[in-house]
Amino acid sequence: MTTPPELTDRAALERQRERALRSDAPALFLHEEAADEVQERLTEVNRHFTTPAVITPFPQVWSPLFPEARIVPDTEALDLEPQAHDLVVHALSLHWANDPVGQLVQARRALKPDGLFLGVLFGGRTLQELRATLAEAEAAQTGGLSPRVLPMGEIRDLGALLQRAGFALPVADSNLRQVSYASALHLMRDLRAMGETNAMTLRRRAPTRKSVLLDAANRYAQAYAAPEGRVMASFETVFLTGWAPDESQPKPLRPGTASRSLAEALGTEEFATGDIARPKRD
Repeated sequence: MTTPPELTDRAALERQRERALRSDAPALFLHEEAADEVQERLTEVNRHFTTPAVITPFPQVWSPLFPEARIVPDTEALDLEPQAHDLVVHALSLHWANDPVGQLVQARRALKPDGLFLGVLFGGRTLQELRATLAEAEAAQTGGLSPRVLPMGEIRDLGALLQRAGFALPVADSNLRQVSYASALHLMRDLRAMGETNAMTLRRRAPTRKSVLLDAANRYAQAYAAPEGRVMASFETVFLTGWAPDESQPKPLRPGTASRSLAEALGTEEFATGDIARPKRD
């Protein structure tokens, strides 16, 4: 058996990020919004964090908001010491990881007992419009399909990754943001300035035909029109929260220790096995 290729071409991804930062106007507004949201969520946690770490490919966005944090690149092997931090933030790059569970396990190991992990990444509804129109246009123009938009996890699956990685009290939630663009071509240009263009290992290496791009832009304008002749693009941001296990954390009750029966809680009568529980009536 052969080992399947890794999803992400890390060398290509790094080139794209460097190119984005060299541009006259890097489009890092989604990173800026994610950083603000993380800060807001941390204010709701009744704790002062003294040894934070932030995993990010764009430290210029996150460092000003977390000046006391250790900034760590989002490499496959994270530069984190075991139990060195009381807070680890994985900042909007986990969707590119070839081994997302491995990234989460490394983050958990870097946390002190009862330390907090907060991950931010793009979810499955991100760029759903672009994914559909590019596929339709390529099939129509070339008779085939190639990977063009990174597949991203659904929130239910992403939440399960926290449990697999050994986090306690895991929570996953998401925000869906609609951004308007002058056209699909302007959206693609913005993705380039974000460093979020196609870096999949199985991507087609030849340049995309102009006819494919124009067809995709026309299909996009027809299917996802916005006011004033613009188009809409979806960006789903998923937030993953979990804690490094510790004896001080709440734990589920042991079987048999409940103070009330299920029948009492539901307002029904309890019968022996084989009988039917009937709702109480006044």
